[in-house]
This record gives sequence, C-alpha cells and structure tokens, in this order.
Amino acid sequence: MTVKTEIEERLRRAFQPEVLEVVNESHRHAGHAGDDGSGESHFKVMIRAAAFAPMGRVARHRAVHQALGDLTTRVHALALDIGG
Repeated sequence: MTVKTEIEERLRRAFQPEVLEVVNESHRHAGHAGDDGSGESHFKVMIRAAAFAPMGRVARHRAVHQALGDLTTRVHALALDIGG
C-alpha cells in the first residue's frame, strides 16, 4: 500500500470528510533535503469535514496528525489545508 493510500484511508476513517485530496508532491523535491528516494516523502492534503467545525486551527492540525499516527514519522513534509 502506498503512503498516499494510507493517508487517505486513515483520514476517511477518522473524519468522514466531505472533501479529501491527497497529492504526492515528492517529485517536486527530488534531490532536496528530506528526499529519501522513495518517491513518497512530500504530501499536500486538503480536507473538509464537519468534525473540524468546532476546532481552532491548531486543534485541527493536531487531530490530523493524531489520525495519521506513525505515518507522520515516515513523511518528510505534510502541507495541510483543513476546513470544517
């Protein structure tokens, strides 16, 4: 299973989002710091879910990182665009 697929599955399970887009941007960072050569080091996530509505920005980011668990240690960069 790819890291992208794992991210999608964990976020869907945790938040039942109305919108979820996970983009692997690793190719844009080839040869830069954090590129481990796997092609799965840099991701951008856009997620919209009702579960985020009562949360502030920091709480939303913490909730996403908690849902992703150990994946956050396997990914060098994770850009988040989170809305409720």
